[in-house]
Amino acid sequence: MTIPVRRIAAACALGAALAACGAPNTPHAARQAHPAPTGAVPSKPPTLAPGPAGLTPVFKNGPRTRDKTVALTFDADMTADQGARAAAGEHFDNPRLISTLRAHKVPATVFMTGRWADEYPQEARAIGRDPLFEVANHSYSHYAFTDDCYGLPTVPEDRMRSDVERAFAAFKKAGVPRAMPYFRFPGGCYDQRALRTLSAAGVTAVQWDVVSGDAFATDADAVAQQVLEGVRPGSVVVMHCTRSAAPATEEAVRTIVPELRKKGYRFVKVSELIGAAGRHR
Repeated sequence: MTIPVRRIAAACALGAALAACGAPNTPHAARQAHPAPTGAVPSKPPTLAPGPAGLTPVFKNGPRTRDKTVALTFDADMTADQGARAAAGEHFDNPRLISTLRAHKVPATVFMTGRWADEYPQEARAIGRDPLFEVANHSYSHYAFTDDCYGLPTVPEDRMRSDVERAFAAFKKAGVPRAMPYFRFPGGCYDQRALRTLSAAGVTAVQWDVVSGDAFATDADAVAQQVLEGVRPGSVVVMHCTRSAAPATEEAVRTIVPELRKKGYRFVKVSELIGAAGRHR
């Protein structure tokens, strides 16, 4: 995602196009994933049923129940035109963050761009093969699917679906065995045209209800405080797995995880929240 929290707040206040600020909160029916018998092919992950007129469904948070679950999600951002910056030594990965999540046994969903997987195939493969994590789609190019989305270049409408499919192909090439059918719009920006265009891709769009503010932040305590103050049962927290653009994230996570556990929260992947949404229709 990689957009500063102040800009998000301003966009919400002004009613701008960032969909997470004004995304419909009407629950959709979830397609249940049932446990597979031993030795059988794993069942399909839970997804939301299409929205009105077959539009791509949008998921923002799980049920607000006594089961205090929360999903930490991390956007592994790399834009298609940033290859020269990576070659010059800029780090778009964050292996220390992944190590910290493993050390604290925190399940998480990583929304990865295809370009990131191309740049860091070994890390993409390791994340995708670790049962603690699930890999989801954040587009190939990290170009916006709407106009005027935080200065990002825009994907033409006739290339939106292929950009998503190209990311899935990049994950497969890197060795990710089972990418999830979830998609996060770059910048969080979407509109009816984008939802209609992606309907044939068969993905559930995943937004969030808690903005961590870690993009470009250097104060880990401030990031942690913002998350701790925003989390409610069923929350989806958006953070980043990009050293250069979110240097304070790993340190913030080391505060967030024990504090939320003290409050009785259990960390889950997005797939569990989507499955829970179906059980609480």
